[in-house]
Amino acid sequence: MNPADAALLDEFIDALWLQDGLAKNTLASYRSDLALFAAWLEPRHTPLGAVGETEVNRYFAHLLAQPSPPKPSSQRRLYTVLRRFYHWLLDHGRIGVDPLLNVQSPLPGSRFPKTLSEDKVEALLAAPDVTTPLGLRDRALLELLYATGLRVSELVGLKLFELGLSDRVVRTLGKGAKERLVPIGDIAGEWLERYLREGRPAILGGKVCDEVFVTRRGAGMTRQMAWTLIKKHAAQAGIPRERISPHVLRHAFATHLLNHGADLRVVQLLLGHADISTTQVYTHVAQERLKQLHQRHHPRG
Repeated sequence: MNPADAALLDEFIDALWLQDGLAKNTLASYRSDLALFAAWLEPRHTPLGAVGETEVNRYFAHLLAQPSPPKPSSQRRLYTVLRRFYHWLLDHGRIGVDPLLNVQSPLPGSRFPKTLSEDKVEALLAAPDVTTPLGLRDRALLELLYATGLRVSELVGLKLFELGLSDRVVRTLGKGAKERLVPIGDIAGEWLERYLREGRPAILGGKVCDEVFVTRRGAGMTRQMAWTLIKKHAAQAGIPRERISPHVLRHAFATHLLNHGADLRVVQLLLGHADISTTQVYTHVAQERLKQLHQRHHPRG
């Protein structure tokens, strides 16, 4: 750490002790967090007082990409100390803009997403018996989840008029009633067309329903039913129960895109995240891609 940053940290920690009377261990943890951040910034020739939002986001992504990423409680402590440090700098006229102004706080109790390897996803997608109408429905549902990264609630809420099969897109309303168009690709599009042609009419048996994914009662599928189906087919594919969550294919969608070189902001748009820091949690499982980038761009890679 350069002497100027070290002096700045000492001054800030002293101010915290005088202002809040924090315990010695707490102050030591705060100083350690800031010192590690300063050490990460040093090879980038960026002092603590010149940090912007980009550096903060990249630092969190760097931490989450480690083999043993920090616990959620440690993430929140880091966010808290960075917030306090830059508020202090702002209040004392040392900086003009708070670099954490638009950086989202890690959620209480947040955990790293459960995800699956590409082989496991293939096994899950192949689990339904597509010789039956219900199996066709389930295969189309799983394919669409993996192809689009839709939330389960978004998927079960899909209406027929929101499908753009000729253009291979779906229109969905996400959180905050924000509409987005998401590509579905040819494979998911073909399974969806087959389900609509062969499976859905047989399931409905003459009943009418606006939702894409339906039950024998002639109604749209619920989130709980979709989750039950995911668990059922995961068990058939030999995937351990602890590796499964309602959004397991959404997580796989994001992780596999990053592994294959997708830009983080593109993934953010596809997932419908309002803030890119929400998307960054997926970077910790994209180890293969990170290693490739290191080998390609680092002088000693």
